[in-house]
Amino acid sequence: MTDSMRHSRDDEPQPFSYGGTPGHPVPPAYPPAQPVITPSGATVWPGPGGAGGADGGGGTTAALPDGPPSGGRRARRRAPRSLALIAAVAVAAALVGGGASALVVRAADKPATEISTPVVNTGSGGDSGVSAVAAAVSPSIVEISASSTAGKSTGSGVVLTRDGEIITNNHVISGADSVKVSAPDGSTRSASVIGTDSGKDLALIKVKDADGLKPATLGDSSKVQVGDQVVAIGSPEGLTGTVTSGIVSALDRKVTVSTGEGQDQGRGGDGGRWPFEFGGGEYNGDVGSSTTSYKAIQTDASLNPGNSGGALINMKGQVIGINSAMYSSASERASGGSAGSVGLGFSIPVNTLKADLDTLRDGGTDS
Repeated sequence: MTDSMRHSRDDEPQPFSYGGTPGHPVPPAYPPAQPVITPSGATVWPGPGGAGGADGGGGTTAALPDGPPSGGRRARRRAPRSLALIAAVAVAAALVGGGASALVVRAADKPATEISTPVVNTGSGGDSGVSAVAAAVSPSIVEISASSTAGKSTGSGVVLTRDGEIITNNHVISGADSVKVSAPDGSTRSASVIGTDSGKDLALIKVKDADGLKPATLGDSSKVQVGDQVVAIGSPEGLTGTVTSGIVSALDRKVTVSTGEGQDQGRGGDGGRWPFEFGGGEYNGDVGSSTTSYKAIQTDASLNPGNSGGALINMKGQVIGINSAMYSSASERASGGSAGSVGLGFSIPVNTLKADLDTLRDGGTDS
């Protein structure tokens, strides 16, 4: 055998197995590769040839047989490539899984966008919506009983200060000889009239010897929009602290009410009706010859006799209106019965109250 023949046979790849059996070359002088843990938690074992496999890709561990497989040199080369392909697929799947896991973690760690405004003066009891508004504002709404020689009327009021200032409708206390205020805790105190403005149907009274009352938060009625959810709190038919809810149905509705005393203002057994004019018609009685008009917030929140002077509240717990009038059905008017809510109520915008408050504290426009 010539040297050239020996060289050509020496160049031919020879099979080997780990352990260096006779007639086979010894394994490479480097430590065995360790398994790889992917971000998703999968374990990938590198193939022969160290990290990344013989062809530069990872793969599962597979032992080659001792001795040449059938097919000779071609088969020996194909096996590492097949292992590399399998390993590449496994690594790609693991990386994709790990990337998805990372995206989930990032999404979970991202703070949620706040889409609602916390209710004013609410605690951390977990209430939300109407129940939270009711819990926050009900302590600031009182029942008002006014008596005169013409009879007795019942309405509602909104606490403005800790020392007892309360706003209500002028028609609730107009001509009254005595005024009493019933708080949500059941206590009753006498009150005096501080100032009235019949032109705006507003009146300011003050509870005697009061301290520690909870004032309501006044909002901004210029920001009210049709469709806003609202809550009404008052004392319809003497039921103190009654809560109803609805939406703002319309804005700037022209409502006309009486400014004179002795009109059909809920005294003398007339069923507690508050007369007013709206849209060219008279409702709940005769408003008389002395009247005033104002632009009101219309709501479908249920208002009944006794709600006059109570609060219309937004979902932030802020008073946006003073409830003043309600529409009764034609059948009730014809029968002379007590007016009932049909989803048409009207409130004096709170910005009207804020603009008039100093005047009311000085005695009002009717003094």
